[in-house]
Amino acid sequence: MIHRRKFAVSVILAVAMLLAACSRAELHHSQLFSFGTLVDISLWDASPEQVENAERIIQSELRTMHNAWHAWQPGPLTKANQQLRTGEWFNPPAGLLPLIDQAKQLYQRSGGLFNPAIGQLVALWGFHSDTLPSGPPPEPAAITRLVALNPGMDAIAIDGQRLRSGNPAVQLDLGAFAKGYAVDRIIEKLIASGIENVIVNAGGDLRAIGRHGDRPWRIGIRNPRQPGVLAAVELEGDESMFTSGDYERFFQYGGERYHHILDPRTGYPARGVTSVTVIHSNAAEADAAATALFVAGPREWYKTARSLGIKYVMLVDDNGVIHMNPAMAKRVQFEVADKPEVVLGKEL
Repeated sequence: MIHRRKFAVSVILAVAMLLAACSRAELHHSQLFSFGTLVDISLWDASPEQVENAERIIQSELRTMHNAWHAWQPGPLTKANQQLRTGEWFNPPAGLLPLIDQAKQLYQRSGGLFNPAIGQLVALWGFHSDTLPSGPPPEPAAITRLVALNPGMDAIAIDGQRLRSGNPAVQLDLGAFAKGYAVDRIIEKLIASGIENVIVNAGGDLRAIGRHGDRPWRIGIRNPRQPGVLAAVELEGDESMFTSGDYERFFQYGGERYHHILDPRTGYPARGVTSVTVIHSNAAEADAAATALFVAGPREWYKTARSLGIKYVMLVDDNGVIHMNPAMAKRVQFEVADKPEVVLGKEL
């Protein structure tokens, strides 16, 4: 009887200790500013030492990458752009070459709809500034002239550690790709440091690993035309969710909205779409895909998603109609009173 009581007390103590440990699990949240946006970090069930180390890793990575990849402030990328215009071979900073190599691959897979080589066009529209332009839009002749020069990532040659371009219109702007690449690097370092449950969210673009306690991470998708959340998706394990929208950087002139997501084929802001959300395993690819699918529009998004290997897509067109593949439709939970019209595409 005494042995049974001792066993029962031991079990009760063990359960109490487990419950106390569970009760200590909590969400740690912090914010940093980089890439022109707030970067939110959410860690679940991490020790104070892990939280401190995670913040140190993220601050260091963001500072390094922001300085190296900024499209218009003096730094390694602007220097590389100057050297590209010479047409001569040169050695870019070591950290820049992997980005350019991956960007070339994504450019090809997207059929050129993801094109970081159109930096001169982005600058022409006035989006190479910390202050948004107010209009008017560029002269049509200037746009036509730049598009005719056909700046593309295929005009950049890589030979070992060297780069060159024979097209003087090529100017790199990695803004549609750098956030995802940065998030991937940060997550990889956090995993190596022992972090198991975290979200790194750069202005709504994020990668999540693990869980939020006993449930998946629940992520909201911004309503592109009204305040608040349009829909929510649960992420679990290791997934990235990226959204491109015409509400991020834009100006209005003459009653028309001009946003920063340019169609490389026309030189003008892509039309027919207000936002595109994709879920993918890799943040850099998700970032590039969201841009490419935005440019592809309601008619071409399916073909582009298949080319890029994207399995989950939600596109909101300029009439508020939702275009999704069936797998994405199973994951999306609308958070608005009036459910929007939904057009289901084929399986990806």
